[in-house]
Amino acid sequence: GGPKQRAVLAHLLLHANEVVSTDALIDDIWGETPPEAARNSLQTYISLLRKALGGRIEARSPGYVIHIDDDELDAQRFERLVIDARGSLGADPSASLRALQDAHALWRGTPLADLADEPSFRAEISRLEELHAAAIEDRIAAQLAAGNHAQVIGELENLVRRNPLRERLWAHLIVALYRSSRQADALDAYARLRRTLADELGIDPSPELKRLHEQVLAQDVDAPVAHVAQPVTEIKVFLIADVRGYTRFTQERGDEAGARLAERFASLTRERV
Repeated sequence: GGPKQRAVLAHLLLHANEVVSTDALIDDIWGETPPEAARNSLQTYISLLRKALGGRIEARSPGYVIHIDDDELDAQRFERLVIDARGSLGADPSASLRALQDAHALWRGTPLADLADEPSFRAEISRLEELHAAAIEDRIAAQLAAGNHAQVIGELENLVRRNPLRERLWAHLIVALYRSSRQADALDAYARLRRTLADELGIDPSPELKRLHEQVLAQDVDAPVAHVAQPVTEIKVFLIADVRGYTRFTQERGDEAGARLAERFASLTRERV
């Protein structure tokens, strides 16, 4: 059917197995100034939808209800899988990851894409998109918990580029870099986040991000990476080649933070001499 008939179906599905009143449907479809024929038009749309859907729509005072089973509506199944995944993340990261992968397989683009211009759907579209964004963060958290640190770095770099104000993505990137033996890159990621928040919003990173930054500096991030041997020659080459980066680092974070970083590299050198 046309956009209004699809809108009627969408509103019923957003309240599946619940009665949606005729007045609410008219308000949602036509707004505050519906035409005189709105009620008759709605009845026509309902009749056509009943024929197309095999009688799933039932007239029940004061409106209509559409009947669906638990796993028939992708949006509901997606939410259930995300909730299940969050419940198992701490105890079983692998099970959480599988549930989130199943959830993302249901996602086919912008929800209600052909009705996105209808004001009555904007709140639900925003809610589903936020749920999807948070589920991506949950899935990456499960991958980190499962030890897949290096595998998610590329995806995270793309995600923070597209969503520069989502601090949880930055936290995941910092942890992934740190646990992949890339402490300097983890610190640089924090610096990028701080500049972005200052430029865009005039604010500092959240207290949680600040604590994570301090943990990276102190090499005290939860579940730290295993010690990775590195030839002393490679360390010396890095120190010589990254003088400009070190200078920028001290300018941005202060001499004390620079001294801690220098001492860390010095300790690595001493360990391997």
